[in-house]
Amino acid sequence: MRGCKMRNVPRMIKVRSFTHVLDRGWSVDPLPAMDGDHTLLLLFGGAAYRQHPEVLESLSRAFPQAVKIGCSSAGEIDGDTIHDDSLVVTVLQFSETTLRLATTPIDATHSQAAGEALAAQLLDSQDGALRAVFLLSDGLQVNGTALVAGLSEQLGADVMVTGGLAGDGDRFAQSWIWCGDSVESGRAVAVGLYGDALICAHGSYGGWRAFGPERRITRAQGNVLYTLDDQPALDLYQRYLGEYAADLPASGLLFPLAIRSEQGDEQVVRTILAIDEEARSITFAGTMPEGDYAQLMSASFDQLIDGANRAAQQLLTTMRASTQAGVLIAISCVGRRLLLGERAEEELEAVLEAMQETTRKTQPLVGFYSYGEISPDIREVGCSLKNQTMTLTWLSER
Repeated sequence: MRGCKMRNVPRMIKVRSFTHVLDRGWSVDPLPAMDGDHTLLLLFGGAAYRQHPEVLESLSRAFPQAVKIGCSSAGEIDGDTIHDDSLVVTVLQFSETTLRLATTPIDATHSQAAGEALAAQLLDSQDGALRAVFLLSDGLQVNGTALVAGLSEQLGADVMVTGGLAGDGDRFAQSWIWCGDSVESGRAVAVGLYGDALICAHGSYGGWRAFGPERRITRAQGNVLYTLDDQPALDLYQRYLGEYAADLPASGLLFPLAIRSEQGDEQVVRTILAIDEEARSITFAGTMPEGDYAQLMSASFDQLIDGANRAAQQLLTTMRASTQAGVLIAISCVGRRLLLGERAEEELEAVLEAMQETTRKTQPLVGFYSYGEISPDIREVGCSLKNQTMTLTWLSER
């Protein structure tokens, strides 16, 4: 048109968050009209929703075209508040970023193959460059180390992979994944985000400290630990825990293990998922390599809250102080929540305060407490399974 100049219209991601409580219903009515093939639905919920499929079905009807993923939790994060037995739903409507869903069955024995299967589905796409992957998995039927390795080794270090393992409070009975329109256990799901418009960033930090003697892992298979220094692992663990031993496996979340290879000084943290009284073994969220060294860990309130602040500081260095609208996804460990107790919300406040100081605006914060956290390493060399860690993911568009 004569006299008119074409202007570049800035891309703008739209974000809405809302909740559901079984005896109160949805916090919004009607549900947001944000459906479309560029829309991503993230859902984190209490384990009880497995018995209430009608609630999730209402989301499927309201968002038939959207990519939908979610999982059960050990606490749902909604801003600086932690809920139990609720749903926290976040709708992200992208302008240019394209989305692709991948899913596969999973168990502890075939977790690496499951990761490779997810990668193959995500790479078989004509949607442009794969920039980021958000991954959720059943938290009990998994070897998280192998799952992440299978996925990230196929995708390469240039693709940011974040996510977590589904939870079940401190019960460790059954976790579930919401994939598309179905709820299942024994499944992993990932969403790929494609295109140059995407802004993505990450941060993670623990805050735990090792104590006591190191012991050699003398017998293990995958993520099942049988002996330390040729002594039954469960016997040693119960001896150290003393009065806490009666509450295993839940009490083990307060005393994770630091694992160190014989060749290096760097430690990874591993959290208990289950115990076997007959075999005197302990199942962890990640691989327990024979020949490596294990050491008990503990933490104080202040160390964990400071760790959450440091995770936010890391995130800010990778997001380059973007002031664009977006969503901040926090996945923290159930062990951190149990140790912090009534002070657990302080780690969320520490994240939000750090973000606001730099970006000068309050960022929407959602997420869940998990049985394992997935994030790139501090030096951005690949991705790994974390435990007992606050991890942060930032998604937006430029």
